[in-house]
Amino acid sequence: MYYLHSNLLQVNGTHTVNIGFLILSEGVNFVVCQLFALLTAFGFRLYLHPSKTSPFVRHVVATLLGFYFALFCFGWYALHFLVQSGLTYGIMILTGVEHMHKYCLVVALGYLSFCQITRVYVFDYGMYSADFTGPMMVITQKITSLTFEIHDGKRMPSLLEYFSYNCNFMGILAGPTCSYNDYIAFIEGTPCRRHRDQQTNGKANGRHKQTDPSPNVSIVVRKLATCFFSLMVFLSVCKVFPVERNIDDDFIATTPFYAQVVYLYLSMLTTRPKYYFVWTLADAINNAAGFGFNGYTSDGSPRWDLISNLRITDIEFATSFKMFLDNWNIQTAHWLKRVCYERCPYNPTAATFILSAMWHGAYPGYYLTFLTGIVVTLAARAMRHNVRPHFLGSPSHKLVYDVITWAGTQIAICYTVVPFVLLSVGPSMKFYR
Repeated sequence: MYYLHSNLLQVNGTHTVNIGFLILSEGVNFVVCQLFALLTAFGFRLYLHPSKTSPFVRHVVATLLGFYFALFCFGWYALHFLVQSGLTYGIMILTGVEHMHKYCLVVALGYLSFCQITRVYVFDYGMYSADFTGPMMVITQKITSLTFEIHDGKRMPSLLEYFSYNCNFMGILAGPTCSYNDYIAFIEGTPCRRHRDQQTNGKANGRHKQTDPSPNVSIVVRKLATCFFSLMVFLSVCKVFPVERNIDDDFIATTPFYAQVVYLYLSMLTTRPKYYFVWTLADAINNAAGFGFNGYTSDGSPRWDLISNLRITDIEFATSFKMFLDNWNIQTAHWLKRVCYERCPYNPTAATFILSAMWHGAYPGYYLTFLTGIVVTLAARAMRHNVRPHFLGSPSHKLVYDVITWAGTQIAICYTVVPFVLLSVGPSMKFYR
């Protein structure tokens, strides 16, 4: 359950005018860079198409642009991206295939944790600091995903390919994570193996086309429309339902319990559009560059959701904890599954949540959220296994079950995630009490 930090920054409730100005400028930098990346992505697809230039040129341009954007947003903090990538590439060279994935996981996650701890505790707790660790979280995913792929039999990348994969302009600021093989197939203009045998509506001499289609502009426009709508919703309602009111003494004393529950749902609901904005914009940037093709639908329409990070409708109408998590921050869920859940011999559910907490950062609220998530996940599994069969006898019973489980899921998610937003132990424990 990965939440990109709210504004690439962290602030507390008593910020000054100067702090607010810095926050605004950092947020503007991020949006400006992403919009410029969007325009650049169209040019990258048009003028540096694989049919017009070499993979070497595409790698170089993507990497240099990515580092330029990082410098623009984070200044010399962006050097951490190169240090983290360089250290782990050295480990990949010096260690054998049998153990590189373990060493790189420890070093990449350890370096990320060091940066997160210093950012939180060297600066004032909860106050302004440029959140350069956000991109490092994605780079950590990419490093560890790649080393596990190499351990499983994939080839070792060159240094240029490695830095291009980690720091390309399309994903340097907000991701999402993608498979190294998918990225290289995009750069080289070759179809990913899993797409080659899919039924398509375009064939040549009885054989399927071997190149990915150009992204329809309407696909990118539709995702940009989602971004705009999400941003407008967030800016309109985020201050109407502040999460902190859930622990306000006067609010608790004067508000009936059912109204507190409704407010809890509304306050957490209004925090999600900012993530919809960031992740959908990142997806649109990759699509504009030609990255994200995921085969064809049954009617022959191309799918551009290979690296999509969320499905908004499935999130808002999820009827189980698992359904919510499966559709929220999808690429991070895939990463956790590949590097932890499928490989951990003991209690993989708990291990996966603990790894997710460590990856997110140093605030205690993150750990409270993910420890609570372990309990809620196990309880939800047991509930679904024992209760659901009794409601499958008729459509009306199934509808009643879906309505009840939707409400239960949304409240469980809100209850679990509140410490993630409050960050500190004291406010979080006050909410739980």
